[in-house]
Amino acid sequence: MADAKELKNVQFQSSNTRNAAKKKKTNTAKKAEWNFPLVKKDYIWLLIGVGIVILGYILLATGITEDPAVPGGRWMNFWAVDVAPIVLVIGYLVVIPLALMQFFSRRSSKKNIIESDKNNADAK
Repeated sequence: MADAKELKNVQFQSSNTRNAAKKKKTNTAKKAEWNFPLVKKDYIWLLIGVGIVILGYILLATGITEDPAVPGGRWMNFWAVDVAPIVLVIGYLVVIPLALMQFFSRRSSKKNIIESDKNNADAK
């Protein structure tokens, strides 16, 4: 009888140590953390780019009239012909891509900093 009780105690203790080890493993395991890649500054630049594009289309729409061309074949509206395309190019090809490139440059610089810290730690 005493042997049976001792055997149960040993089995109970070993199962408790296994459960404690499992709890330690789950507590020390890192949780996957996901942060949204864009920050407030990126959104502000994207909104500025979208605003510039909208302004370009509004300027382009000013050329819609009953008689947009002069009898000689030249367009009368300076804003619709000359300024609007330049504003659209600035919006589409400068401001919006810069907003996205700022995000990617920050991300790559963080990776470079982390890698350099690891290399410095390995060198020591």
